[in-house]
Amino acid sequence: MSSPTLAPFPWTDVWGQDDAVETLRSAASDRGTLSHAWLITGPPGSGRSTLAYAFAAALIADSPDDEQTMRQVLAGTHPDVTALRTEKVIITIKEARALVERSYFAPSAGRYRVIVVEDADRMVERTSNVLLKALEEPPENTVWVLCAPSEADLLPTIRSRVRSLRLREPDVDDVAKLIVQRTGADEAVAEQAARHSQRHIGMAQRLATDDAARRRRDTTLRSVLAIRGVGSAVEVAGEIIQVATDDAKALTAERDASERASLLRTVGVAEGQAVPPALRPQISALEEDQKQRAKRSLRDGIDRALTDLQSMYRDVVMLQYGRGDDLINRELREDLSALADAWPVTRTLVVLDHLAETRAALERNIAPTLALESLLVTVASGRKP
Repeated sequence: MSSPTLAPFPWTDVWGQDDAVETLRSAASDRGTLSHAWLITGPPGSGRSTLAYAFAAALIADSPDDEQTMRQVLAGTHPDVTALRTEKVIITIKEARALVERSYFAPSAGRYRVIVVEDADRMVERTSNVLLKALEEPPENTVWVLCAPSEADLLPTIRSRVRSLRLREPDVDDVAKLIVQRTGADEAVAEQAARHSQRHIGMAQRLATDDAARRRRDTTLRSVLAIRGVGSAVEVAGEIIQVATDDAKALTAERDASERASLLRTVGVAEGQAVPPALRPQISALEEDQKQRAKRSLRDGIDRALTDLQSMYRDVVMLQYGRGDDLINRELREDLSALADAWPVTRTLVVLDHLAETRAALERNIAPTLALESLLVTVASGRKP
């Protein structure tokens, strides 16, 4: 595989988005084409936040040769960049108000103050409204950069006050080339990871470098294919929840312990020493943040499994319509072909509809176990409960 062409610094890590890079490079160098607020949209893994920070670096630097400043921005240590990335279920009003307040500060060192909101789609309506005034009447040298999967994820009032930039979806082969370049993974493994992740660069990198993640994905799909009744549907739902729970714990446990130890050191509490009553609110606040992060991590894990299932039943539909040359899950072709022959297209579409509804329901705080059981009963029976 040949290596992908890289853009010049600070755009080096923005891959496969030449048109978007050119638009933002031009805006950063010409105030006449610079909007005060931008919305970068694209599917997960397309590089929205990477592009946002490269744009911030280009805006704040004194010139295209000011590499030191740009590296400071990309490292997250420049005082003129305020970033909001949330690992919770939603962005809170308190966090939004702090951003707005910060946006009115004049730049302290660079040409602009840049406010980056990585997860703008996680703002509920009342939180979005907090941003409206800042977007309507922005300070002269402040630039907002919002990131979201699509324009539809934001309120119309927000969309009308920003300039939108849609990122393209890379090809599977292009993602595979990038993974090989970044990780040194075997080309066949990288191609499979790019395909299974549906071109999500971050997920493709994880699949290419984590044997256990690849095995978990394969086990989940094969378990669902083996469902034959309500009993096995309930059992497999429990297994998916357990795998997602274990994965979420593995991702958060070490970090949680490190954060708690760091906080206790900061307030002068030795390891093993009882926490004084006056400091307990700080510990409780940290524990609440960690709880919300764990909840988000669990939901993301379940959603990833549902996305994989969508890819599988999408392949079944493709086979049912005689288009088996573009399967995501080629390794399961024999099983998927048997299912495509056994089921009418209408049944497969019912399952796909229920999958989409389940993903949406989980974002509305529906109990994950009940949602998964309902979905897999539909898989078993062909009818929604």
